[in-house]
Amino acid sequence: MKHLFPPSLVAFLLVASFGILFAGCNGPEDTAGNQDFVFTQESLDAAHQLTSEAERVAGSGSQKPYLEPLATGSGSKESTTVVLDLSNVSAYKSIRTAQGSAGSNVYQVNNEFVNVRAKPSIKAAFVTRLNFGEAVQVVEFTNGQWAKVKLANGQDGYAVLQYLARLTSDEKMAGELRAFEGQYFVHYGFVNMRKEANQKSEKLTEIPGNTILKPLTIKDGWAKVSFNGKEGYVATGYLSPFHPTFLVRQDQFTLPVLDYHMVKGQEKEILQGLVTHTDRLRQGGKSLMNLRQFYDVLLSQQRHDTRLEKKGVVVAITGVTAENAKTISDVLSQNRIPATLFVETNQVSLRGITEKMLLTLQANGFDIESAGHTGDDLRGLTDSQVTLELEQSRKILEDYLKKPVFAISYPVRGTNDRVMALAAEAGYLLGIGGGTDTTFSRDQLLNMPSFAVFPSMSSDEVLKLVSP
Repeated sequence: MKHLFPPSLVAFLLVASFGILFAGCNGPEDTAGNQDFVFTQESLDAAHQLTSEAERVAGSGSQKPYLEPLATGSGSKESTTVVLDLSNVSAYKSIRTAQGSAGSNVYQVNNEFVNVRAKPSIKAAFVTRLNFGEAVQVVEFTNGQWAKVKLANGQDGYAVLQYLARLTSDEKMAGELRAFEGQYFVHYGFVNMRKEANQKSEKLTEIPGNTILKPLTIKDGWAKVSFNGKEGYVATGYLSPFHPTFLVRQDQFTLPVLDYHMVKGQEKEILQGLVTHTDRLRQGGKSLMNLRQFYDVLLSQQRHDTRLEKKGVVVAITGVTAENAKTISDVLSQNRIPATLFVETNQVSLRGITEKMLLTLQANGFDIESAGHTGDDLRGLTDSQVTLELEQSRKILEDYLKKPVFAISYPVRGTNDRVMALAAEAGYLLGIGGGTDTTFSRDQLLNMPSFAVFPSMSSDEVLKLVSP
């Protein structure tokens, strides 16, 4: 079928409309720390229709005329809006924070939320609210109840200590506890400090509840302490050991990712190889999984000390099109192979990968994630173009799937620090890049290594790839 317009013009219209769609609809009322990216449902429907006419325009992107985003304030004020949720950006950052990678005093909110106050009192002025999973730096412990914290914007405040947890790992837990060795806090409203170690001795002062103390000596139920320049004795029955709550998390993951890229005309051979390879992996004791299962483990680790077993292997499928989607689904389903399918969203249209196809793939148990919008190498685009690619792709898929889209497979498996930072800002937790390793650290979640697998590879070669 021939297009009525040349491919270059179709490409321009496609990207231009998305540029207007995503960048031009923020109104001056859209504040709250850029937590929401707003555009209209009408514009989104128009964009979906446009992609159905564009099909896939060939090219690496070097000749494609991207449109710079419009200035804030030109957006529609229609009552019906579609919102790209960016509220998970901070929580995802906390998940990716490895113990020690962002300083020695990183804590996480372990309650549904915690209010930060201007002073260590629940009656003090409200500064901000931190939600579950958000990370914050603890400057000092004011007492056994309150911690002075530094927010991401550099502002100081105070948070109730019991709602914060210290991030650590198995290897560092013993050292973390040693840092608080010998520290106690007053767990009553107050305790009397006496001149001698007995109840009848002269009272020197009262030490307020929650005061942190480091006794000089402890003997026969009495602790010798220093407080406000005085030394005296307090009964140990009024003291409790002081240390924060610790959240022990796995910092290193062994999780090979096998990338099967569907090359046009070679799908049959690739899928045959996939079936043979996965049979051998199972025989070798490996457990096949998709990225959503890994995502669930990461979320669980924010509350409990759960672990990812070393036998897992992720099967990733890229190059998914309307022509091969059903074949991929049939082969995977028949052989009970869980997989993550990465979709370029310019393939999503009435004449391409339809809403029904996406929902059928999801209903069949497959995890659907983003491969960007156009498939262009993100490293060669400007910041605004990368953001447009990442945000519109995530929004289109979430609009259909009604589930969080949390992973990006970087086109041509290419990324760098700039692209990863923009992916984080666009609300992605995981990123699949190149590299040839089976193990990665928590702070590499946006650049997970993956192996490109070819049908010519033997099953034993693939098993060797994923065996550390």
